[in-house]
Amino acid sequence: MSDLFYDAAPNATRVAPPLPTPRQYPAHKPANVYLFGTCVLDLFFPEAGMDAIRLLEREGIRVHFPQAQSCCGQPAYTSGYTDEAREVARAQLALFEQDWPLVVPSGSCAGMVRHHYAELFKDEPETLARARALAERTFELAEFLLYICKVEFQDQGAPTRIALHTSCSARREMNTHLHGRALLAQLTGVERVDHDHESECCGFGGTFSVRMPDISGAMVADKTRALRESGAAQVISADCGCLLNINGAFEKQNAALRGQHLASFLWQRTGGGR
Repeated sequence: MSDLFYDAAPNATRVAPPLPTPRQYPAHKPANVYLFGTCVLDLFFPEAGMDAIRLLEREGIRVHFPQAQSCCGQPAYTSGYTDEAREVARAQLALFEQDWPLVVPSGSCAGMVRHHYAELFKDEPETLARARALAERTFELAEFLLYICKVEFQDQGAPTRIALHTSCSARREMNTHLHGRALLAQLTGVERVDHDHESECCGFGGTFSVRMPDISGAMVADKTRALRESGAAQVISADCGCLLNINGAFEKQNAALRGQHLASFLWQRTGGGR
């Protein structure tokens, strides 16, 4: 597997990405996984969810999708509604009881399960144990493809330049930007270009965009300006909330640029849908 990516500097050569020290990953791919689709993906980007399933199934893995799943609880949790978030999380815990990995095509939602469910159930010892067990087997999609499936993608697309956007919490909690860079670097026809404001928030922030619309609007204006000026032909992200916000801004600006979920981009570039 290639672990190279284009450095942010102009005219940079390929260099090894500073990937984080991996967790203790299983030596072999599992036969079964759960997919946690997330509420935004389910409602607005269902094809990206299907493409995530296709990527996993191509690796010989059976994907289970409990139909009763809903939200991870993050919007309520980050808005201070801890009791409500706890009950949403409790409902999700009941759906993933088999000892299979939980793969999440969203770094922010994966981070909620891995890092914050334990806080929600700190006063409930039995439920806390289940939450910690689920956290240990929760992976963001790019991380799972990279470290557990150990994919070696063969690019079948035309040469293109893309900009990668990663949500704030996904960067901090899951290193999703590094995993995404490493996967994209395997695609020989894809040049990843960094943009000004690359590490900054797009302004979505879940309920933040509703509670602070003026500030959110200014932030997404800065983000989309930087993306348009980057020279990228397409924007790729592993978080649907950011895609929803960025694409909505592009539409209002009558910009030709659009964002696509990483799962769909990888599937299409490696022969899917042909």
